[in-house]
Amino acid sequence: MTGEIDAVSLKAGDWDGAFAAGATPWNTGRPQPAFQRLAQEGRLAGRVLDIGCGTGEHALLAAANGAKAAGVDIAPWAIAQAVEKARERGLTATFIVADATALSDVGSFDVVMDSGAFHVFDDAGRSAYVKSLAAVTHPGSMLYLQCFSDRMPGDWGPRRVRQEELREAFAEGWTIERIEPAAFELAPGNPMPEAAAWLATIGRV
Repeated sequence: MTGEIDAVSLKAGDWDGAFAAGATPWNTGRPQPAFQRLAQEGRLAGRVLDIGCGTGEHALLAAANGAKAAGVDIAPWAIAQAVEKARERGLTATFIVADATALSDVGSFDVVMDSGAFHVFDDAGRSAYVKSLAAVTHPGSMLYLQCFSDRMPGDWGPRRVRQEELREAFAEGWTIERIEPAAFELAPGNPMPEAAAWLATIGRV
């Protein structure tokens, strides 16, 4: 999510370098406000997976609220940080190095969280990602997806997403219950304190 990173082309080593260099403006050291609200509402319950979990804040939020939580990320450096955070906080969560577009062996989940993964993919990547989500969910599972919004001015950051693009991506096998305005909090030192986002509530059918 920075102007210097072409997120679509990044592989594991690139993400590792980005995290280690601090070139990850979304990595604030705390959960995003939208997901804190979801936790307060009791929506992060049961078997919960955080896709593109980074250093683990959202998976650990779910774990702290009683969920059986797991997180996956392509960056080994980030996963190592998440494991250390869980140890320091006395929380139980599973963290796995994995490609979000090729999930099949991590289990089946009642709730999936996506805070900033969907918007890094090109069109082909989006299709693979949605298929991958289907492999780790079941009818009745819920997906909470926060992505960069076309309401965001300028060209800083990742690809903007229109509501219509979300509806198209999840047209088969899913039902979009709600898409609402939200915001990504950004770490200090970035061009702005927050970025416009969509928060989509999507059910697996």
